[in-house]
This record gives sequence, structure tokens and C-alpha cells, in this order.
Amino acid sequence: MRFIGGKSLMLEKIQQVIEENTDERYQNRIFDCFAGSGVVSEYFKNLGYSVVSNDVMYMSYVLCRGGVGINRELPRAQQLIDMLNGLTPETSGYSPQDCFIYKNYSPCESSQRMYFQNKNALKIDIIRRKIEEMYAQAEIDEDEYFYLLARLISAVPYVSNIAGVYGAYLKHWDKRTYNDLELEAAPLTVNPGKNYRCYHRDIDRLAPFVTADIAYVDPPYNQRQYVPNYHVLETIARYDSPALKGVTGMRPYDSQRSDFCIKNKVIDAFDRLFRELRVRYIILSYNNEGLVPSDVLAELMQKYGRRFKLYEYDYRRYKNKIPNNTKGLKEQIYFIEKDISL
Repeated sequence: MRFIGGKSLMLEKIQQVIEENTDERYQNRIFDCFAGSGVVSEYFKNLGYSVVSNDVMYMSYVLCRGGVGINRELPRAQQLIDMLNGLTPETSGYSPQDCFIYKNYSPCESSQRMYFQNKNALKIDIIRRKIEEMYAQAEIDEDEYFYLLARLISAVPYVSNIAGVYGAYLKHWDKRTYNDLELEAAPLTVNPGKNYRCYHRDIDRLAPFVTADIAYVDPPYNQRQYVPNYHVLETIARYDSPALKGVTGMRPYDSQRSDFCIKNKVIDAFDRLFRELRVRYIILSYNNEGLVPSDVLAELMQKYGRRFKLYEYDYRRYKNKIPNNTKGLKEQIYFIEKDISL
């Protein structure tokens, strides 16, 4: 999944920094503090690490719990996906009037929002309702439930009428929106003897209670809160029929605001996190145009450890329909060996 600040292009560099600077005896357990789409957690699971993932967004929790958080085979996975893909409005038993995404995010009698073509909005609803119904009736277990939800969340962007995120929809239909929503199976990595835990918490509340060898910290870099950019996926994941506001149908998100996006709170947020993390090493991803200047962030990290290092790389961005000026922008990886006596 495309994700703001996603680290798909940086995974090997993160691994290299870890391998160059950490004792191999302590390359077993990683705590992914701001997991986002889950690509870093998934990458290190595939390398054989035990992983703890966390994110304040529920949709991110679903993506991690439905992938990284499953450490066994799911023999019925393809069968269940085929069944969900085969659902139709006519055979599902669900009325369009009971379909929240259709009524609020596609152009119909109650909405003019153009996030989805009507057929795909209805398909999202009937699949989401069917997954919830099967779980409530114990027809699927918890691993299958989150696996199927993750497959749905992963499929939705391929039929969404957006430029990249859900902060706004396009005023004309993109060609991808004419495709039919289709869930696809994803392989699961099974590592006997390893532990995988996924959380949906504010990092301040969780950090003191997780023990790991390495903390990977990839917080927001600027003042844009994440939930508004993914509010539609958050609503599909929760399916809680929230009260919506504005032209884009924004869900309430006050409880999910991050101090890392607030200029007068971000330094204190970093200080708390570095202090509370119960790990041997901290790896931080940031960039040189973030809310906290590089020299301030470097000084702050060094309060809590030794052997500090800063790596910088030319920014590599995904192709995007919206051009942006990235001249001089650097991806950064900060490393510190934490003083465990603090």
C-alpha cells in the first residue's frame, strides 16, 4: 500500500544500519513504534526477527494484525477470499440503505462524494459486513478475521478516486475507479518459536511496557496529522458509522492526534519516547526538513545514549500525479545505543 512516509524504498538501508552498528546477539526483537502500512514490521519478520508493531490508527493495526500478527498457515484463506469476491448486492442480503460507504463516499441519493464508483462502494460494504457477520457467528477465527480485513483495506486503494491520499477526491473519475474491487490473497511468513504482537495504542502509553533489542521509530515529520489523509480507510476498518463533517466526509479524529505533528509539542514527545523506550538500540527515520532540526534532534538523542550516528540519503519518492519540490531533501536514519541505566 502507498503510504505517506512509507519506507519500502529504505528497507535495505535500515537493515544495513542495524547490522553495521548492533551486536548480532541483539538482532532478535524489534519494536516498530509507528508501523503505518506495516512494511518495516513485515520486512523484519521475513528476516526472522520477533516483532512488536504499534500504530495509533486502527487501519494500520488491521494491516499489521492481519499479516505480521499471524504466525501460522490459514488453510481456508483462498477459499474465504474467493467467497467474498463472489458476493453481489443481489445475493448478499444487504440493502444499499444499510451500506455506509455507498451512502457517504459514492455519488448517490444521499451523497455527491466521488471517492468510489457506486459498484465498488457497495462491494466494499457487503464484503465488510460479511466479514463482521462471519466473525460474530464464529464462522471464522480471529486470525482469519484480521487477515480478511487487511486484504480488504489493501484492495481499496486500487479502486479509489484519489491522487494519493484520502484528504480529497478527484473531480473526474480516474481510470482505476472503473476496475472491479478484488481482494487478493497474501502469503504469510511462519517462524516457529518467534513472537509477534500488534498494538493500537498511543506510543506514550505503550513504550514503557515493551522490551526489545531494537526500537524502530518512524514518526510523522511535519504538521499534517495522518488520520485525515486516510480517514476513509480508517472508517472501513472500524465500520463504526461515524458522524461525518465537510465536503470530504471527515470522521472525528481528536483522540488520534499526534504530538509529533505539533510544533510546540514535538520536542517533548521525542524526549519522552527516547527516555521511556526499554531497548538497547534506537533507530530513527526522519528527514532534514522535519519539524525538529537535525542538530536539535541529534543533541536530544545523545542525552540517552552513546555511539550516535547520523546517515543521510538523497530522497527517493514514488511517482505521483502531484509534483512537489524535493530538491535538497534528505532521508535520514539516526542511530543510538541507549544507556540502559537511564
